[in-house]
Amino acid sequence: MISLLDRLPPVTTEQRSALLAAPRTAEAHRALMADVMAMNAVQLGGQTTRTALPAEITVAAWNVERCLFPADTAAHLGALAPDVVLLSEVDHGMARTGQRHTTAEMAEALGMVYAFGVEFHELDLGGATERAYCTDDFNALGWHGNAILSSVPFEAVTLIRLDDHGHWFSTDSGADPDQPRLGGRMALAAIVPTERGPICVVSTHLESNAGPVHRHAQFEILLKAVEDFAPNMPVLIGGDLNTGNHMPPEFDWRKETLFALGQEQGYSWEFTAEGMTTRPSLITPHPERVMKLDWLAGRDLVSRDKGILTSLDATGRPLADHDCVWCRIAI
Repeated sequence: MISLLDRLPPVTTEQRSALLAAPRTAEAHRALMADVMAMNAVQLGGQTTRTALPAEITVAAWNVERCLFPADTAAHLGALAPDVVLLSEVDHGMARTGQRHTTAEMAEALGMVYAFGVEFHELDLGGATERAYCTDDFNALGWHGNAILSSVPFEAVTLIRLDDHGHWFSTDSGADPDQPRLGGRMALAAIVPTERGPICVVSTHLESNAGPVHRHAQFEILLKAVEDFAPNMPVLIGGDLNTGNHMPPEFDWRKETLFALGQEQGYSWEFTAEGMTTRPSLITPHPERVMKLDWLAGRDLVSRDKGILTSLDATGRPLADHDCVWCRIAI
């Protein structure tokens, strides 16, 4: 059962000690996940004055790479005037982003409500490029996850776990034993009202440190969970699917089987514009990694328009290592 809260309880000193001392196994990870309330909850917040979306809406999906600059990131989205924003890699209580709740700050700037779910509880400060932005030598909360922003209140929200074995915790999965993370890839799903009836929007983030077979299995879990949550409802799924990642040097997204899986279950990928979606950033300065990782897939919806919004701001500064994908849909 997923709890809906206005505040996520922090990891206690005892829980942290247990996390550090636990064997790096899937069984230990499952027990720790069950013990930490925030890993089984969604935080809700924000305010909006609207009550229902129109028959045509704009949805943006953006991996904001920790969200170093929440206010600037929100302002950058202003050109799209999105009705719904699907975010991944947002920090909450991390030193590298000033201990800020980046989702809440973006929602406030855009006049939206938000749902935030934890992908990982991180024990460390991050890599060298991230440490350069740290304001403290500790994480106040250590939450890192996905979010949905909406210009109308949610009718229902849930969190969908795509990994219970601890892919970044268990050494059986190749995790770094010196930097364990509690958690795993996940998705948030929300039902929002429109003039034509409710629709389901989904923000997700699939595994980067794995191949197509692993991501196919995660996408299969996601599609089943979405159908259970919003049966026979129009759905739009967006996020960083990491297609082609972990397959250097080609990084060929066309080798993924999850696209056919989605089509078999009634989803269309026509909501995603052509073009690559990654670029060098302040945290990830890797110009050789040009990939198409970010997608929008819809069911029982009509695509009116689509595009890719560069993550470069007016000064040429990259706000993230991913560009933002967006679509205009009709319900």
